[in-house]
Amino acid sequence: MKNIIKIFALILALAMLAGCFAACDGGDNKDDGKKDKTTEGPSQQPTEDPGETETPELTDFAAQVKFNPNSGRVNAEVTVHAAIDGDTTHFNVPSSIVPTGILKARYLGINTPESTGLIEPWGKKASNYTKETLAKATSIYIESDNTTWNVDSTGGRYLVWVWYKTAEMTEYRNLNIEILQQGLAFGSNAADNAYSEYTMAALNQAKANKLYVFSKDEDPDFYYGGAYSVTLKELKTNYDLYKDKLVRFEGNVVKRSGATIYLEEYDPETDMYFGMQVFCGYNTPGIIMDAMKVGNRIVMVGTLQYYELGGTYQISNLQYDIMDPTGEDGVHQIGDGYVASYSKVSASDIVNGKLVIDITTKDENGEDVITPTTFNYGELAHYSTALVEDLTVKSIYTTTNEESDSNGAMSITCESADGVTITVRTVVLRDENNEIITEDAFPIGSNITVKGIIDSFNGEYQLKLFSMDDVTFN
Repeated sequence: MKNIIKIFALILALAMLAGCFAACDGGDNKDDGKKDKTTEGPSQQPTEDPGETETPELTDFAAQVKFNPNSGRVNAEVTVHAAIDGDTTHFNVPSSIVPTGILKARYLGINTPESTGLIEPWGKKASNYTKETLAKATSIYIESDNTTWNVDSTGGRYLVWVWYKTAEMTEYRNLNIEILQQGLAFGSNAADNAYSEYTMAALNQAKANKLYVFSKDEDPDFYYGGAYSVTLKELKTNYDLYKDKLVRFEGNVVKRSGATIYLEEYDPETDMYFGMQVFCGYNTPGIIMDAMKVGNRIVMVGTLQYYELGGTYQISNLQYDIMDPTGEDGVHQIGDGYVASYSKVSASDIVNGKLVIDITTKDENGEDVITPTTFNYGELAHYSTALVEDLTVKSIYTTTNEESDSNGAMSITCESADGVTITVRTVVLRDENNEIITEDAFPIGSNITVKGIIDSFNGEYQLKLFSMDDVTFN
């Protein structure tokens, strides 16, 4: 009986061992899960073998789709005029496409988080990705979705596919699809376009792998504190939205006068500088004031308030932690070595200029809604630096009030070459001997070029002069 039991146990062990071998074998007769490369449409071929790491096997759909200049869809080779954000670029194009030679492109199939208005998580990363990718390109093509160039709902931006090639590449890559598969954009009509198979595959892969915008990770470049994180352009074009609210934005310190500093920030979309006045108060700690020296780039955190006496908006109620002066929740320096732009501006633009800017909001589906809105140029450029040429001095008024800090300041009425009247308002100017400079320094009829800050008085935009070093007599 014992021998029978031993034989049965031996047979059972051998059967189990044979099953194990059968389960472990079988790789020889399979295609290791990879699709035939000749299969039409996007395949799930990974970009590289992840080996034994935990990196997911991600398919490079941007490499699978091929640029065909003879597809029937219109296309053109272009260069970058201005990199705006993750899904918007201005390209230099032949005048046969756009008379101005500058095409404002909105990328088809994608919608990246905002980085030029109310800043959203992953917006800066998406913007930098697009800018850096195009900066490395040796050749760029834009392609429409059909046989004509199509504009978006605003009538001012063209919907395109962007293809690029670098010195190391032999074929063009589709940047729209590349951004999608990186997880740096949401889909926008991704299932309804010429490359819908690839856009949907790239989008679904990014979602499945929870990449960036589809992850629950925090964006290290995004501020998650209590203030609204905005650009200076967003702030200046939406005063009513942010009035009396805590805001956070970046800018370069271009001028400082007593407890007031002036910030400006360049916007590539409008090709202009936006400015802001900041009242620091008289009790701001020295370490915080040091961060706001002229030439520094800073993060400003404060409240947008309407300054009744000046009839304009400014930032006050500055936020900072004296125990942590570099903290993200307060004013702090993030760079240095910056200089004021003193961009050349006409007197006519400052006094009478108009500018149409696309204001972006979201609809109930999270899609961008673009509304072209007209602004006064002076309102947007208010508190930025400017250089105004060819001004003829017509008359001068000097403030005479010994109890006022403005005692000795001058209002110089000038006329531009095209007949526009503009006021140059000075602070109290002093010479090398600390003597007040008077009207005699500006002879009636003299022609001057002035560098100053765009300011306002009684609703009229003017130029504010801080030093005689900023005046050139022509």
